[in-house]
Amino acid sequence: METDSASGYHDIQIGDLTIRGNLVLAPLAGFTDRPFRTLCRSHGASLTWSEMVSAEAAARGSRKTNELMRRADGEAQLVIQLFLSHYTQALRALPAVLKHRPSLIDINCGCPVPKVVKTGAGSALMKHPETMADIVKALCGHTDIPVSVKFRSGWDSDSITYRFFAQTAQEAGASLLALHPRTRSQGYSGTADWSQLALLSPETDVPLLGSGDADTPRRVREMLVQTGVDGVMIGRGAVGNPFLFTRSVALLTEGTDPGPPDSRRLFGTIMEHLDMHIAETGEQQACREMRKQVCAYTKGLPGSAQLRGAVVHAASRSDYEHLLQFLLR
Repeated sequence: METDSASGYHDIQIGDLTIRGNLVLAPLAGFTDRPFRTLCRSHGASLTWSEMVSAEAAARGSRKTNELMRRADGEAQLVIQLFLSHYTQALRALPAVLKHRPSLIDINCGCPVPKVVKTGAGSALMKHPETMADIVKALCGHTDIPVSVKFRSGWDSDSITYRFFAQTAQEAGASLLALHPRTRSQGYSGTADWSQLALLSPETDVPLLGSGDADTPRRVREMLVQTGVDGVMIGRGAVGNPFLFTRSVALLTEGTDPGPPDSRRLFGTIMEHLDMHIAETGEQQACREMRKQVCAYTKGLPGSAQLRGAVVHAASRSDYEHLLQFLLR
């Protein structure tokens, strides 16, 4: 695969690990399961993250947690993201994590959800960079697999600490950084401050990914051009829209955005996604899991409001096929 650094689209080298391209799928709890990761890769995602994994649950041998770490068929590269509050959890979880041969192990220092933060994990680590550093050092000292850190601007507007946090992570041995330039207090509200990415980019000695509000091909290109980050981490913008990867790669490499899919292609992609879920978990569970996905795929389309009311009762593949017929008219 040839890439063009002048266009902003290029490979990322992390030690001996080569990432083909620089548009990656962010970890999203409840969304970045194996079917969705597979679909995003087929549409151009360069690398995919697992859903957030509890290191404590992994250490205890949780069956559900083990499933979160399992690779999809053909998934040559996978990042497993851990949330934890102490380096001893990392060491106890490591044997279970290594069974799944991750390409990278990522430390979540950004999740703002209260049930995660109250354990001292996620964005709570923004207040304790020394704890984050201990976790990175422990992992780097017990495996050759690269370790990455995903983090936020800071805890709140009075503690914007991302530059010190990034430097601390690098000194501890992190091989990749990913900054979502919002504070924990902001959650997902307001606007991501890309100026922070631009400030941090020249200060890092390892690849830096930018995250936050890159939800259209134009915005993906703007993030790369305006901030100098090495790659873009696409999260919520990809939900119901794996086409964002295809369109962004085309814009970066060919200069033209092919635009959103027509209704027939959208129908085919939704059914493909559902079929992958059925193969993975069986029809009943797959139909439950796909309800939120279908609402995202069809958001803003004529008839989508009525669909949202009906899709909660969809219990079979034929139900979805019937509900989505409006896309083929």
